[in-house]
Amino acid sequence: MFTITLADIAVNVIHGSELLLMTDDVPQGALTEAVYYIMLSMLKPIHGYAVMQNIDKLTNGRVTLGAGTLYGAINTLLEKHWICAVTSDNDSRKKEYVTTNLGRRILQHELVRLEELLANGKNSLGDSQE
Repeated sequence: MFTITLADIAVNVIHGSELLLMTDDVPQGALTEAVYYIMLSMLKPIHGYAVMQNIDKLTNGRVTLGAGTLYGAINTLLEKHWICAVTSDNDSRKKEYVTTNLGRRILQHELVRLEELLANGKNSLGDSQE
């Protein structure tokens, strides 16, 4: 079993100021929606602008990241080894990133957490409608 601590996962994005902060105050180690979608977008090598486009597409425009938020998150995720830069054979100026094995485990952990949330909500709402 792999144990993930709050210090490993807790990431908060302050909307508007496009600042990424690391804190320990996220209950049960939840990823922010922005970090979740960034890492999900990076399951295959991708550059930053394409990440923003992919998140917009995945969420039908509901989640829009500014460049400052994205690149702040990328720096933090690189430091945590949840993503890594990919070396390119061509001389492209666009850096590409990909989710690491550790990052994939973090995503899997988050998916289990979200599935529990969804199941609990459906069960509770189903019980209250009877």
